[in-house]
Amino acid sequence: MRGEEGMGDADGKRMNLTMLTDFYEITMGNGYFQNKLQDKIAYFDMFFRRVPDGGGFAVMAGVEQLILYLQELSFTDADIEFLSKKNLFNEEFLNYLRHFRFSCDVWAVPEGTPIFPNEPIVTVRGPIIEAQLVETMILLTINHQSLIATKANRIVRAAQGRAVVEFGSRRAQGYDGAMFGARAAFIGGCAGSACTIAERDFAIPAVGTMAHSWVQTFDHEIDAFRAYARTYPENCLLLVDTYNVLKSGIPNAIQVFNEEVVTRGFRPKGIRIDSGDIAYLSKKARKMLDDAGFPDCKILVSNSLDEYIIRDILVQGAEVDSFGVGERLITSKSEPVFGGVYKLVAIEDNGQVIPKIKLSENVEKITLPGRKQLWRLFEQGSGKAIADVITLADETIDETYVIFDPVHTWKRKTVTGFFAKKLLIQIFDKGTCVYKNPDLKTIQNYCRQQIETLWDEVLRFENPHNYYVDLSQALWDVREKLLVDCSVK
Repeated sequence: MRGEEGMGDADGKRMNLTMLTDFYEITMGNGYFQNKLQDKIAYFDMFFRRVPDGGGFAVMAGVEQLILYLQELSFTDADIEFLSKKNLFNEEFLNYLRHFRFSCDVWAVPEGTPIFPNEPIVTVRGPIIEAQLVETMILLTINHQSLIATKANRIVRAAQGRAVVEFGSRRAQGYDGAMFGARAAFIGGCAGSACTIAERDFAIPAVGTMAHSWVQTFDHEIDAFRAYARTYPENCLLLVDTYNVLKSGIPNAIQVFNEEVVTRGFRPKGIRIDSGDIAYLSKKARKMLDDAGFPDCKILVSNSLDEYIIRDILVQGAEVDSFGVGERLITSKSEPVFGGVYKLVAIEDNGQVIPKIKLSENVEKITLPGRKQLWRLFEQGSGKAIADVITLADETIDETYVIFDPVHTWKRKTVTGFFAKKLLIQIFDKGTCVYKNPDLKTIQNYCRQQIETLWDEVLRFENPHNYYVDLSQALWDVREKLLVDCSVK
């Protein structure tokens, strides 16, 4: 990826997105300033409450764009002039914004890591105005890319080793949705994208051949195929469903492969089917291609696919080598909201961390207080993930450790023969980035390796096993005390 253009405009310049924030972040900032709380140190956690599509896990994504955003935080003269005209903010606060510099500490779970509900996946510590200001962009960035990476991984797993290409640029919610959606889809396991800028900026292979309009432009389908094959004999993949797949599309493709591709010393790359009964047509197409001497000719299919359709047509014996998946991937059409939230969990008073909790009539909305660390426990030998444990930040995990259900606390298990890994990694130290984001291919490989540590029961599409996310005894005690204390206020 060309890092300087990771969050750029049409001219390739770095974009300052400081003002891409909910207005209440600024009104609260002014309030903190007026009440002399601007130097109060606060801790905020980002977490999500439910895996999209009822899945067993989600995939973390968007950290690189979060880093680029935080590195560019500053208010321009135009920003200050705009805020001044609102007649809500005094000159002292506006002057504070003129000289604003991000100075927070930030921790995040690395991209490509499987993540689970209620776990802190981003933690921000710093002056409360700063930590509050970045809420919107943290949520926007991580929510969007984690949603698409999660959906892409479901589709990739349904394809059972066959390549999946992201085809959704024209159906994405905006140009940034197309660009960063392609990036997230690649993390989730896609082999490439139809989005050209995704290769320029992120080194994601851009793929594509022709649309139906190419075929319609010529008087006859075979003339369209010939023209394309003469132009790209070394990379000839033909769209065969403009008129009739079995009666004209494939017969014409076979004729052109013989006349224009083989005679030039190349082999045809494949055909694409974009409509009809994919299972039936692909099986018929495979036989026709094999009988014509093209067993190496690949069959790519598209047409409103998702993980369930892909799974079903493969069960029906579809002869498909790769899938192009568009709108249902790039928009996560079945569940287009990730639902991550960003909550205050502690403040510092004279150097002492004071845990904070948010209560709710909805039990699932009660937050986990305090400064925390997230651990994953793996079996020695198999390397399979046993459980995640959320602890207070200064805790360690002993060689023998008791995990327990944070709701049904009598459900306890003593775990031995494991190793523990911290998942929250520091990415900013006092406003300076201290983390080198891996290249995108490394993130994709890491994602695949980490998902392989999950048991098959967690990977099920329907009714997956509920992966254990437990609290340490110390964190559970802090939460219970705050629940009691808050209930009598």
